[in-house]
Amino acid sequence: MKSYDTKDVRNVVLLGSTRSGKTTLAEAMLFEGKVIDRRGSVEGKNTVSDNTEFEQTNQKSVYSTPLYAEFMNTKINFIDAPGSDDFVGGAVSAFKVCETGILLLNAQQGVEVGTEIFARHAGNYNIPLILAVNQLDHEKANWEHTRESIKEAFGSKPVFVQFPVNPGPDFNGFVDVLKMKYYRFKDANGTREELDIPAEYADEAEEMRQELMEKAAEGDDALMEKFFEELSLTDEEINKGLELGLRKGELMPVFCLSAKNDIGVKRLMEFLITGTPSPLDTVAKTIEGGEIKCNVSEPTSIFIYKTSVEQHLGEVSYFKVMSGVLKEGADLVNPETGNSERLSAIYAVAGAKKEKVAQINAGDMGCVMKLKAGRTDVTLATQGMDAIEHIQFPDPKYRCAVKATDKNDEAKVGDALNKLAAQDPTVLVEYSKELRQTILSGQGEQHINLVKWRINNEFKLDIELFAPKVPYRETITKVATARYRHKKQSGGAGQFGEVAMLICPIQEGVEFQNKFKIDGKDTELKVKNRQEFTLEWGGKLEYVNCVVGGAIDESFMPAILKGINDKMTEGPLTGSYARDIRVYIYDGKMHPVDSKEIAFILAARNAFKEAFRNAGPKIMEPIYDVDILTPSEYVGPCMSDLNGRRGMIINQDMDKGFTVLHARVPLAELYRYSTTLSSLTAGSATFTMRFAEYQPVPADVQSKLLAEYAAQAEEDE
Repeated sequence: MKSYDTKDVRNVVLLGSTRSGKTTLAEAMLFEGKVIDRRGSVEGKNTVSDNTEFEQTNQKSVYSTPLYAEFMNTKINFIDAPGSDDFVGGAVSAFKVCETGILLLNAQQGVEVGTEIFARHAGNYNIPLILAVNQLDHEKANWEHTRESIKEAFGSKPVFVQFPVNPGPDFNGFVDVLKMKYYRFKDANGTREELDIPAEYADEAEEMRQELMEKAAEGDDALMEKFFEELSLTDEEINKGLELGLRKGELMPVFCLSAKNDIGVKRLMEFLITGTPSPLDTVAKTIEGGEIKCNVSEPTSIFIYKTSVEQHLGEVSYFKVMSGVLKEGADLVNPETGNSERLSAIYAVAGAKKEKVAQINAGDMGCVMKLKAGRTDVTLATQGMDAIEHIQFPDPKYRCAVKATDKNDEAKVGDALNKLAAQDPTVLVEYSKELRQTILSGQGEQHINLVKWRINNEFKLDIELFAPKVPYRETITKVATARYRHKKQSGGAGQFGEVAMLICPIQEGVEFQNKFKIDGKDTELKVKNRQEFTLEWGGKLEYVNCVVGGAIDESFMPAILKGINDKMTEGPLTGSYARDIRVYIYDGKMHPVDSKEIAFILAARNAFKEAFRNAGPKIMEPIYDVDILTPSEYVGPCMSDLNGRRGMIINQDMDKGFTVLHARVPLAELYRYSTTLSSLTAGSATFTMRFAEYQPVPADVQSKLLAEYAAQAEEDE
């Protein structure tokens, strides 16, 4: 393969809902680019992109697949991204390295929730979108419905470049109002005729051509001036205006396709070359706030957007050359670690096909094998360059606990999970010291099931997935005191320490005070020292030294604080972390010989435990903000389900034809929510969740939790 100049490269991500036909379009593009001489099919399990056992079994993309086609002296790199929201990480990674997206719509369904989701993600990354209405050959294809749903969802941005002729089983062509030609297809291999527009379509074509010119003219002042003067633009001028509008995110050109029959694919690829931006002089932001221009004259840098472990090859790192020229055998440095990497051989890549190349210029893509630390979201660059900003992946929506079925495999399972997380940053693995569980998080149950499948089949290990514990918090609601004496004598030196403390809740808006009723008497505590600690698990601890008259030597105050901290990490109610408590140490006793730090640690622990139980203890639970995007017909079932989860619906609004429910829901009620929501809405809704705050649990829930903790403690004895 020849080396392509930056201006002759296009980088495109294929997006769309499940079954919108991305993989089929990818096959047609590979066919038109002469990468393959025979197109596979999803049903035949022989496509270039869906080439893993899991994808072929489930007949859906779960990984993003880098591909390319050489067409009209241009290299089109395109990434077939998964269509399910559970595997959105593949699309988000592709946004980092692509200049344009093709958003496919199923002509039977029009704009779906999944279409909206990917459009939102693309918008967040400022990726301009081409809309491609696919499957116009299907017997249930509905062009008018699809067209109206596009206008409703995207407002004034869509500009229709084409309209189909005979959508449905007889679909064999379309009118292109940019070229003002009728394209009729003779077979399923993209063989086409360029004809004059039939008389019955002439008026519609002229009307759409006029709209197209007006939209294109809006992208540039000079074009606008010419259009007003002459009321016409050339094809080249329209292309220029469309590219400018597309680049600004102000336009969405709409094309017609039957990827299965290779209708419209070649014309779409032509537009990618003439009407979409090249990577030339695009700018990548660095983590230090600088910029890297995509130009061969700059120092070399590459960004790894995907890694995978492939049979017979080992670990493969897929990259885009962000600047400069990458040559075989190059030595680059990871700016964040300082570690060097040698790229001994570099390849152009189309799925499993890897073609060795001597160099890759800025803006182009490739892959390399067996880097020492070639993880996803890593920059490798010439010494002295900064790392490129990291990919902002969506927050996880599904969490579960995981453990090895065989305890002897725990270390192996941990290693396998970490390897998978390195390949897919939307997989999060964390050992929770608080919960004493390994927590596995992802974008949905399908996502987590894929992890389990890979652990079982690639690493030959068995794991169990189950509901994780909830990170409750414990606090108090009123003032309480306690005095505890620790005394131990065992022949030799003894242990002695006595601590008297008062505890009260830290409440927002309530001022610090030092006057209390202790042992029935109004008492004003003399504050000698006051320390405030922000706890790593949230909330605060205040430690107030009010000891006077030398009852406890200052040297023992840190030991008392340690005892309190020990008990804060293992709350008296359920063993959860405690928070938002102010502790006054106001009295105690010590022994000139037997008083030691350990004695005061133990005395403080027990005094705190006793005072806590008498201070109106309350269990707090994590509450999450949950936003659900759903078709309006499913609002009722969604609201009923939220009510059953102790959720509080804050409000609802409309967004481009969809209803958005805003609710607050306890984390304890969100286990497997993604699966339930999919079932309730026939897979057409999605949601996001993010931590909001801790709130007290209801009395009945607290009683249940206390009973469960007591039963577990009894079982453990």
